Amino acid sequence: MLDQSMASAEDLMTREVVVVHPDTKLATAVKLMAEHAISGIPVVDAAGMPVAMLTEGDLLRWHGEFTEKQAWWLEHLADGYDLAPTFLGALRSQSRKVSAIMSKDVTYVSPETPARELARLFYEKKIKRVPVVRDGKMVGLVSRADLVKALAKELAAEQAAEKA
Repeated sequence: MLDQSMASAEDLMTREVVVVHPDTKLATAVKLMAEHAISGIPVVDAAGMPVAMLTEGDLLRWHGEFTEKQAWWLEHLADGYDLAPTFLGALRSQSRKVSAIMSKDVTYVSPETPARELARLFYEKKIKRVPVVRDGKMVGLVSRADLVKALAKELAAEQAAEKA
Protein backbone atom coordinates (compact mmCIF):
# COMPACT_ATOMS: atom_id res chain seq x y z
CA MET A 1 0.00 0.00 0.00
CA LEU A 2 2.75 2.48 0.91
CA ASP A 3 4.63 1.63 -2.31
CA GLN A 4 1.77 3.27 -4.22
CA SER A 5 1.54 6.24 -1.87
CA MET A 6 2.41 9.68 -3.17
CA ALA A 7 3.16 10.87 0.38
CA SER A 8 6.64 12.16 1.16
CA ALA A 9 8.55 12.70 4.39
CA GLU A 10 7.47 16.35 4.31
CA ASP A 11 3.80 15.30 4.16
CA LEU A 12 4.16 12.94 7.10
CA MET A 13 6.68 14.62 9.38
CA THR A 14 6.17 16.27 12.73
CA ARG A 15 7.49 19.80 12.40
CA GLU A 16 7.76 20.83 16.05
CA VAL A 17 10.43 18.42 17.28
CA VAL A 18 11.94 18.31 20.75
CA VAL A 19 15.74 18.10 20.46
CA VAL A 20 18.79 17.98 22.73
CA HIS A 21 22.49 18.66 22.24
CA PRO A 22 25.41 16.32 22.98
CA ASP A 23 26.29 18.30 26.12
CA THR A 24 22.72 18.22 27.49
CA LYS A 25 22.51 16.52 30.88
CA LEU A 26 20.95 13.07 30.69
CA ALA A 27 18.48 14.01 33.43
CA THR A 28 17.23 16.88 31.26
CA ALA A 29 16.89 14.66 28.18
CA VAL A 30 15.05 11.95 30.11
CA LYS A 31 12.69 14.53 31.58
CA LEU A 32 11.94 15.90 28.09
CA MET A 33 11.27 12.41 26.77
CA ALA A 34 8.89 11.67 29.64
CA GLU A 35 7.09 15.03 29.45
CA HIS A 36 6.51 14.71 25.71
CA ALA A 37 5.79 10.95 25.79
CA ILE A 38 8.44 10.22 23.16
CA SER A 39 10.69 7.17 22.93
CA GLY A 40 13.54 8.87 21.09
CA ILE A 41 14.92 12.35 20.73
CA PRO A 42 17.23 13.78 18.06
CA VAL A 43 20.61 15.09 19.17
CA VAL A 44 21.59 18.12 17.08
CA ASP A 45 24.72 20.23 16.75
CA ALA A 46 24.79 24.02 17.11
CA ALA A 47 23.65 24.45 13.48
CA GLY A 48 20.62 22.19 13.98
CA MET A 49 21.98 19.20 12.05
CA PRO A 50 21.17 15.80 13.61
CA VAL A 51 24.35 14.09 14.81
CA ALA A 52 22.80 11.27 16.85
CA MET A 53 19.64 9.92 18.45
CA LEU A 54 18.96 9.25 22.11
CA THR A 55 16.44 6.44 22.53
CA GLU A 56 14.81 4.40 25.25
CA GLY A 57 17.11 1.56 24.18
CA ASP A 58 20.17 3.74 24.82
CA LEU A 59 18.82 4.58 28.27
CA LEU A 60 18.15 0.92 29.08
CA ARG A 61 21.72 -0.02 28.10
CA TRP A 62 23.20 2.81 30.17
CA HIS A 63 24.05 1.92 33.75
CA GLY A 64 25.47 5.19 35.02
CA GLU A 65 28.98 4.05 35.92
CA PHE A 66 32.12 3.31 34.00
CA THR A 67 31.99 0.55 31.44
CA GLU A 68 34.33 -2.42 31.87
CA LYS A 69 36.58 -1.01 29.13
CA GLN A 70 36.69 2.45 30.77
CA ALA A 71 37.46 0.92 34.17
CA TRP A 72 40.32 -1.10 32.63
CA TRP A 73 41.86 2.04 31.12
CA LEU A 74 41.48 3.97 34.37
CA GLU A 75 43.15 1.16 36.30
CA HIS A 76 46.09 1.16 33.87
CA LEU A 77 46.26 4.93 33.89
CA ALA A 78 46.57 4.95 37.68
CA ASP A 79 49.17 2.15 37.61
CA GLY A 80 49.12 1.45 41.35
CA TYR A 81 48.14 4.95 42.44
CA ASP A 82 44.75 6.23 43.53
CA LEU A 83 43.15 8.52 41.01
CA ALA A 84 42.17 11.92 42.36
CA PRO A 85 38.51 12.08 43.41
CA THR A 86 38.09 15.34 41.45
CA PHE A 87 39.39 13.62 38.30
CA LEU A 88 36.98 10.69 38.76
CA GLY A 89 34.15 13.13 39.51
CA ALA A 90 34.82 15.00 36.28
CA LEU A 91 34.78 11.73 34.32
CA ARG A 92 31.52 10.69 35.97
CA SER A 93 29.91 14.04 35.17
CA GLN A 94 30.78 13.51 31.50
CA SER A 95 29.08 10.11 31.62
CA ARG A 96 25.90 11.88 32.74
CA LYS A 97 25.60 13.76 29.44
CA VAL A 98 23.72 12.77 26.32
CA SER A 99 27.01 12.37 24.41
CA ALA A 100 28.00 9.45 26.66
CA ILE A 101 25.19 7.16 25.50
CA MET A 102 23.64 8.57 22.31
CA SER A 103 23.50 6.43 19.17
CA LYS A 104 25.82 8.18 16.72
CA ASP A 105 24.83 6.24 13.62
CA VAL A 106 21.93 8.53 12.71
CA THR A 107 19.98 8.02 9.51
CA TYR A 108 18.22 11.06 8.08
CA VAL A 109 16.20 11.75 4.95
CA SER A 110 15.26 14.67 2.72
CA PRO A 111 11.73 16.13 2.70
CA GLU A 112 11.16 14.53 -0.73
CA THR A 113 11.80 10.96 0.47
CA PRO A 114 8.76 8.83 -0.48
CA ALA A 115 6.76 6.95 2.16
CA ARG A 116 7.76 3.59 0.64
CA GLU A 117 11.45 4.48 1.12
CA LEU A 118 10.79 5.50 4.73
CA ALA A 119 9.11 2.15 5.37
CA ARG A 120 12.08 0.33 3.82
CA LEU A 121 14.55 2.29 5.99
CA PHE A 122 12.60 1.60 9.17
CA TYR A 123 12.44 -2.11 8.39
CA GLU A 124 15.98 -2.66 7.11
CA LYS A 125 17.77 -0.51 9.68
CA LYS A 126 15.45 -1.54 12.53
CA ILE A 127 14.85 2.09 13.48
CA LYS A 128 11.71 3.83 14.67
CA ARG A 129 12.24 7.41 13.53
CA VAL A 130 14.26 9.52 11.09
CA PRO A 131 15.05 13.21 11.14
CA VAL A 132 14.12 15.12 7.99
CA VAL A 133 16.94 17.44 6.87
CA ARG A 134 16.92 20.36 4.43
CA ASP A 135 19.96 22.55 3.78
CA GLY A 136 21.95 21.05 6.66
CA LYS A 137 19.25 21.62 9.27
CA MET A 138 16.59 19.36 10.73
CA VAL A 139 13.10 20.49 9.67
CA GLY A 140 11.07 17.58 11.05
CA LEU A 141 10.90 13.98 12.15
CA VAL A 142 9.03 10.99 10.72
CA SER A 143 8.23 8.06 12.99
CA ARG A 144 6.79 4.62 12.32
CA ALA A 145 3.56 5.89 13.90
CA ASP A 146 3.40 8.59 11.19
CA LEU A 147 3.60 5.87 8.54
CA VAL A 148 0.86 3.86 10.23
CA LYS A 149 -1.38 6.97 10.24
CA ALA A 150 -0.71 7.47 6.52
CA LEU A 151 -1.51 3.82 5.84
CA ALA A 152 -4.76 4.07 7.82
CA LYS A 153 -5.75 7.16 5.82
CA GLU A 154 -5.05 5.42 2.51
CA LEU A 155 -6.97 2.29 3.55
CA ALA A 156 -9.95 4.44 4.60
CA ALA A 157 -9.87 6.27 1.24
CA GLU A 158 -9.71 2.94 -0.60
CA GLN A 159 -12.72 1.60 1.33
CA ALA A 160 -14.68 4.77 0.62
CA ALA A 161 -13.91 4.47 -3.10
CA GLU A 162 -15.09 0.83 -3.12
CA LYS A 163 -18.41 1.81 -1.53
CA ALA A 164 -19.00 4.61 -4.04
